[in-house]
Amino acid sequence: MLFNGYFFITKQYEILQAQIEDSKKTFVESKRNVLKREVDAIIEFIEFKKNRTNLADPKAVEAMKREVYDWIRHIRYGGQEHNYIFVYQVERMSGGDKFAKMLINPNRPDLEGEYISDAYTDENGKAFRKIFLQDIHEKGYSFVDYIYKKPDSPIIRPKVSYFKLYKEWNLIIAAGAYTDDIDKEIDIAKADFKKKMKLEVTSAVIIFLLFAFIANTFAVMLGKRIERFLNNYHRQVQQKTLELENLNRTLESRVIEEIKKNREQEQLLIQKSKFIALGEMISNIAHQWRQPLSQLSALLMTLKLKYNMDKLDKTAMEIKCIEAENIVEYMSHTIDDFRNFFMPNKDKKTFSIQTSIDEVLRIIGMSITNQEIAIEVNILQDEYIVGYKNEYEQVILNLLSNAKDAIIASGKKGGKITISLESDETNVRLIIQDNGGGIKIEPLERIFEPYVSTKEQNEGTGIGLYMAKLIIEKSMRGKLEAKNENGGAIFTIELEKGFKEALGGSPL
Repeated sequence: MLFNGYFFITKQYEILQAQIEDSKKTFVESKRNVLKREVDAIIEFIEFKKNRTNLADPKAVEAMKREVYDWIRHIRYGGQEHNYIFVYQVERMSGGDKFAKMLINPNRPDLEGEYISDAYTDENGKAFRKIFLQDIHEKGYSFVDYIYKKPDSPIIRPKVSYFKLYKEWNLIIAAGAYTDDIDKEIDIAKADFKKKMKLEVTSAVIIFLLFAFIANTFAVMLGKRIERFLNNYHRQVQQKTLELENLNRTLESRVIEEIKKNREQEQLLIQKSKFIALGEMISNIAHQWRQPLSQLSALLMTLKLKYNMDKLDKTAMEIKCIEAENIVEYMSHTIDDFRNFFMPNKDKKTFSIQTSIDEVLRIIGMSITNQEIAIEVNILQDEYIVGYKNEYEQVILNLLSNAKDAIIASGKKGGKITISLESDETNVRLIIQDNGGGIKIEPLERIFEPYVSTKEQNEGTGIGLYMAKLIIEKSMRGKLEAKNENGGAIFTIELEKGFKEALGGSPL
């Protein structure tokens, strides 16, 4: 049985190694998603600046455009100098020798202001401008593969770029990535994945050997019981390794990229917010695992003591096996909570507000109550809404985390956070209230602007509430409002009961 377990784990590791090669296509698609996200973030920022500019004042509009263009010139993503944004000022969407001017090109500033032709070809003779113009005519955007010279290098490399039309200003905004950079990212991801799998396999082998020893000692009395337990554990290892692979596909590329990005640039607001939330989540998960790990350690010590004293009977062994299974199941649920919380939403779905609150509290509740802060949930009747469940839960987690930090910073004893749900015929309102002294920023609405923080320097990023506002009001067509009352802050999330697919919105 020992050798069967060893070869089983070894075979699983070989299978997972082979799956790494299959994931290259997924990484390439992920890179395309990054390019699309960067361009969409720029358009979001343009809209953000427009909303805060007097569009009736031509001078103010021109000043705003100069600010936006200067900001775009300095954007670099993925921690690479050659990952830049380039922009065309389109004059004729039909194409031709002078269909557009090169407005921004950090790689070739000498071309800025020059007319460009759609007949231009790369070293392989590919007229990629004709291709993206045709795609933009049909669907408003385009992905094109071609070859291009890297900045400060004579080397021609394959490149993929994403082009999108911003019709209001007659701009084509584009971002590109070189495929050799994609290969480097794949190599890094493979090395990291191998390291994690080695740790997983090592843990599995240690546990297998431990239970194999006990099984050999009590072969007649407990052999079948232990073998069933080990087989079940092997299935869990296989299931969790597959879940880790899926988790890597959705998170690894994002996390690796966001660590490298320059946090001082405004186009990284969305990515930075999610990375910070990921770090907080990992901290909460680690906190929740301390107790079950201590329980497992105590259980094994008890088994060892009883064995040494020759008091390990069948009944005691069965009880301890059940306890171990319950602890492993609890830790497994913790991983499931972690995976589900960061699983990207592509489509709107109907979900329970009560369930969302329960899931958030399961993740962050312990970190709040450990600070001697009480949590009161007042929900007389659950409500169901249609939207992006994970993004909605991220907003709740952010508001609860801010409330906890405000109470701690105030030094107030008897801290309390109240979560209430109200509804009428048309709207559902989730209200989160604390007694942490209220918001000290004037005017209060500034807390929803990027890089405005109520926390001490180096303790807050100033983007959490900005992201929450975007999720609720742009993706879910609702309202997020704040006020000071009764010695604390009150945040209200209001959504229409009739928020259906027809209203639009998209996940951030």
